[in-house]
Amino acid sequence: MYANDVFLRVSAYTETEVVGQPHSIIRHPDMPRCVFKLLWDRLAERRELFAYVVNLAGDGAHYWVFAHVTATLGAGTSVRGYHSNRRVPSRAAIAEASRLYERLRAEERRFPVAVDAARAGHDLLLSTLDADGVDYDEWVWSLAAEEAVSR
Repeated sequence: MYANDVFLRVSAYTETEVVGQPHSIIRHPDMPRCVFKLLWDRLAERRELFAYVVNLAGDGAHYWVFAHVTATLGAGTSVRGYHSNRRVPSRAAIAEASRLYERLRAEERRFPVAVDAARAGHDLLLSTLDADGVDYDEWVWSLAAEEAVSR
């Protein structure tokens, strides 16, 4: 196991602080649980996920990433691990994701049990996107397309 230099610099952690720790060490409280539910649902289906994620740095600050997460498969279909690439999102994408995530977190706060909160947020996420006539992937890629135009 290792942590690359860029991650350590951006996250304000040392390698000793993160190697062997669960990924949740960088989970920011402003990040909706339902996005992680979507992530694990997708990975269980052997599908990739692209997502805008706000992370908690070791010094208490936060930082946003546009993440691509996929399972690393071994022999047959066994999962050997997970791989994530991240890049810096645009301010416009962060603003749009923040607006949606605020609504999702408000819904999740209504439920004291984490699994129920994640499910409620997930339902709201899907119904919100459906009302806008897009699915999750179309929403994410619309923000990414805006990033490409603004750069």
